[in-house]
Amino acid sequence: MDPGSLIGLIIGAGLIMLGIVMSGGFSAVVGYIDIPSILIVLGGTLAATLVRFPIPNVIGAVAVAKKTVFVKIGAADGVIKQLVEYCKISRREGLLGLEKEIEKIDDGFLIKAIRLLVDGSDSDTLRGILGIEIDNIRQRHSAGKGILEFAGLMAPAFGMIGTLIGLVDMLKKLDDPSKIGGGMAVALITTFYGVIISNLLCLPLAGRLDTLSKKELNLKEIIVEGVISIQKGDSPMITEDKLKSFLQAKDANKVSANPKKEEK
Repeated sequence: MDPGSLIGLIIGAGLIMLGIVMSGGFSAVVGYIDIPSILIVLGGTLAATLVRFPIPNVIGAVAVAKKTVFVKIGAADGVIKQLVEYCKISRREGLLGLEKEIEKIDDGFLIKAIRLLVDGSDSDTLRGILGIEIDNIRQRHSAGKGILEFAGLMAPAFGMIGTLIGLVDMLKKLDDPSKIGGGMAVALITTFYGVIISNLLCLPLAGRLDTLSKKELNLKEIIVEGVISIQKGDSPMITEDKLKSFLQAKDANKVSANPKKEEK
């Protein structure tokens, strides 16, 4: 699990709460809690999202958003080292020698790739089957990002709607000046909720999903090229050099080059 997103959410919410307390004391926190406003913003945002996207897509976006918080993507240099080791095993024991390695793998995509390799699939078959799965993952992540971004746009809009409702209600009570201040405060709270949900939750999660998606897809492209290199019988050194081309220079240096004579 990568704690970055949780840390960010906690820091953001904590600093906002601290600002409220410092400006009005602990009693001021109660003034920022308004159930009707919460219902307008959350309910309106959810309703608009369901109108815009099919229900299964929205449910899937929730799962994808959860993944951005609780799932950690493996390091590319570690995957490359693993693939280079598989290359050494295949040259030493043949492709069937990789079969015993499958039970040690916890990445479903890599398991599928190795199984296809052990079953004797050629490079075109490997690239075709694994490429389809990569495209499906890309589309799923893109859909999840789009839904989060849409919700991020809708939340402030429904916050403004709640503010208008509050203002209308306040204007009806102009005959009692003592209620104007409190009515204005309640009217503005919905905008506050909408901005917080959009800029602290939905839009940052959408951006994080995009970042993690690119990292995950890059790892899967590395796996595809790695198993194809193994299928072609490339040496471990050549396989490593091919896969390091997917990395930035600083990351490529983390992959230990083999100074010894390559295995025959």
